Amino acid sequence: MFLLAFILIYVLIYLIYAYNRFIRLENLVTEGWSGIDVQLKRRYDLIPNLVSIVKSYTSHENQTLRQIVEARSQAQTSRIQNKALKENVFVDNLKTLLAIAEDYPQLKADSQFLALHHTLVDIEDTLQKARRYYNATVRDYNSAVKMFPSNIVAKMMTLKTKDYFEITPLETNNIKFELP
Repeated sequence: MFLLAFILIYVLIYLIYAYNRFIRLENLVTEGWSGIDVQLKRRYDLIPNLVSIVKSYTSHENQTLRQIVEARSQAQTSRIQNKALKENVFVDNLKTLLAIAEDYPQLKADSQFLALHHTLVDIEDTLQKARRYYNATVRDYNSAVKMFPSNIVAKMMTLKTKDYFEITPLETNNIKFELP
């Protein structure tokens, strides 16, 4: 009888521990996503300024600039599940914008463009760190959901694995100047 009571108490303590662990892991995943979301918002807020400066130098690139603004809007309003896919489209368009800038020496020398480009590089670095943190918390969470015996508690809580946030990183190399 004593052994049975000890086992039941041990199982109850483990269930409480596992439940609390899952709550903590879910909170870490949510915190990680919040970090990504903040950096994406900073990037989205930067793009209209970047587009307007490029537009002032390149009147015939309007179609490309419209695509960037549209991709920004779609990425900005997408849900977590679709965010990576929309971000890949947005990043591809942003790469096109930076490639256009390379073709205009006077644009590359513009101090506002340089400042915005530098800010974009900083945001991309911070975003990369936020993605790594988020993906690490998702890894820990998914491991807990799949591993025995915590997978039993996960099934009781109807928890599912989370998706990693994987997007194509924006190549934000410094602009190279060539003096005449």
